[in-house]
Amino acid sequence: MRILGIDPGLRVTGFGVIDWRDRSAHYVASGCVKTGEGELPQRLAIILSGLSEAIEMYQPTQAAVEKVFVNVNPQSTLLLGQARGAAICAAVLRNLPVAEYTALQVKQAVVGNGHADKLQVQAMVMRLLNLPSAPSPDAADALACALCHVHSIQGSTAWSGRRVRHGRVL
Repeated sequence: MRILGIDPGLRVTGFGVIDWRDRSAHYVASGCVKTGEGELPQRLAIILSGLSEAIEMYQPTQAAVEKVFVNVNPQSTLLLGQARGAAICAAVLRNLPVAEYTALQVKQAVVGNGHADKLQVQAMVMRLLNLPSAPSPDAADALACALCHVHSIQGSTAWSGRRVRHGRVL
């Protein structure tokens, strides 16, 4: 199974691709789609196009997307929701099933603490995927979303019997 994780953002949308085989997660690729400045429709088109290219290149069989959190600023929440919609469209246009997870669920699954910070997520993604260095924060969040999906569909013993607790693999 190949999973595309997506961390939607209007300025930077992270993506991460992992393979799940033999009860183990294997890193395939990760990166970011950067929209820069400009009008909203063009930025959404960049997200759609960039993720479509990643899907075409890496051929995932499933997608996992982080859900929008309610922000203090309703306008920011609305814009983030539109970026998320473009990301989901990229997946469904390629007939990928899409699972959705809150940031709390992603952090809980990967770090063992739903209120973990970005550095903790990066460190655990590095550890779980045996990466030589930390991916960018947005790519790490996307990889964490893909790992959360594996955790969700495989149950709490997804990591070859290993458990994650308070940021440590047990």
